[in-house]
Amino acid sequence: MSEEDAIERDCLIYRSYIALGSYQLVIHEIDSSAATPLQAVKLLALYLLSADNKETVISSIREWLSDAAIGNNLILRLIAGIIFMHEQDYNEVLKYTNAGGTMELNALNVQVFLKMHRSDYAEKQLRVMQQIDEDHTLTQLATAWLNLAVGGSKIQEAYLIFQDFSEKYQMTSLILNGKAVCCMHMGNFDEAESFLLEALNKDAKDPETLANLVVCCLHLGKPSSRFLSQLKLSHPEHMLVKRVSAAEESFDRAVQTV
Repeated sequence: MSEEDAIERDCLIYRSYIALGSYQLVIHEIDSSAATPLQAVKLLALYLLSADNKETVISSIREWLSDAAIGNNLILRLIAGIIFMHEQDYNEVLKYTNAGGTMELNALNVQVFLKMHRSDYAEKQLRVMQQIDEDHTLTQLATAWLNLAVGGSKIQEAYLIFQDFSEKYQMTSLILNGKAVCCMHMGNFDEAESFLLEALNKDAKDPETLANLVVCCLHLGKPSSRFLSQLKLSHPEHMLVKRVSAAEESFDRAVQTV
C-alpha cells in the first residue's frame, strides 16, 4: 500500500471512531507529526468534542485552507465542509466543496443544496455522481435524500433505496432514520415509530433519532417530552431544540401580555 493509500485508510478508520463518538481516542492517537489529512480529521474530533474548541478549530482550518501548499487537499476540504455544515454556514461549505473531486465531496454538495432548499442544484450534482458511478452507495444515498426533498411519488423510491441498504448492510441508525422519515412522509407513523425505537436501541443519544421521535410522537398523539428532554440534554444546539425554545419563549411573552 502506498503512503497516500495508507493515509486515506487511516482517515477512514479515525472518522469511523468519530462517528462512534470516540473523539478522545482520535485526538490522542493523531500526533503533530501526522500528515495534513489526518490532522484535519483530528480537528473534526476536537470540534465535535466540545463547543469550547469551535473557535480555535475554525481558525486553524481557515489558516490551513489559505495555505497554497495544503489548501487543495481533498480530505482537508471535505473536513472543512463538514465543520461548516455543522455551523450551518452553507456558503462557506461550498467555497471548499463545490469543485468536487471525490464522491464524498459531491455527496456533501447535494446535502448543502438541499439544506439551502435548492433541489435543482442538488439534482445537477446528483447527475454528476450518477455519471461517475450510478451504483455507488453515496450516489444511492444522495438519490434518496433528493427524493425525500422532492416528495410525492419519489418518497416510495427513497424508501426502496433505504430498504435495499437494510438488506445489503448491517442495520444502522442512518438507515433506520431514512426508512422512518419515508414512512412519516407517507403517513405511516406507527411503522416509523418502530424503526425509530430500533434506532434508539442502537444509539440512545443520536440527535436525528430523538428529533424524529419527537415529531412522530406528536403525530401519534403520544407524549414526546422524554425524547425532547434527551435531545436538549445531549444536543442543546440542535435545530429542533432551538425552535421549541423559541416557541416556548413566544408563548410565555404572549401569556404575560394577557
